[in-house]
Amino acid sequence: MIIETRSAEETFALGKKIGEQARPGDVYTLVGDLGVGKTVFTQGLAEGLEITEPISSPTFTIVQVYEEGRLPFYHFDVYRIGDVEEMDEIGFEDYIYGEGVSLIEWSNLIEEILPEKKVKITIEKDLEQGFDYRRIMIEGLDETTLL
Repeated sequence: MIIETRSAEETFALGKKIGEQARPGDVYTLVGDLGVGKTVFTQGLAEGLEITEPISSPTFTIVQVYEEGRLPFYHFDVYRIGDVEEMDEIGFEDYIYGEGVSLIEWSNLIEEILPEKKVKITIEKDLEQGFDYRRIMIEGLDETTLL
């Protein structure tokens, strides 16, 4: 499914809608260039999980855990990992096969250890469509979830 957004608010709202429908054990992978809106989308998803604390990208810590929402939220940013074995050191499998919701930014860097069942989200810009335009491709999610 392809969704087009034309503002950060629309990208946030899409993330929120997905977060509201998220269930324990859901894994979302998120791919997109720097500055494309991954953090805005993630902030929306967190709000959909009823998380009220500020959400920022865990670039240097690899994972940020939020537990005060409707479900635990595990936000990964694997941009800086040197080797997938680093993911074992932080207990990656405990998170993604646990009772929370996982979102993994730059997931293309660790594809070999991702679970088979996941929702893949790719965000792209197209400056010809406008500065705030985003093309968001979602694979593995039932379209009725977003109605």
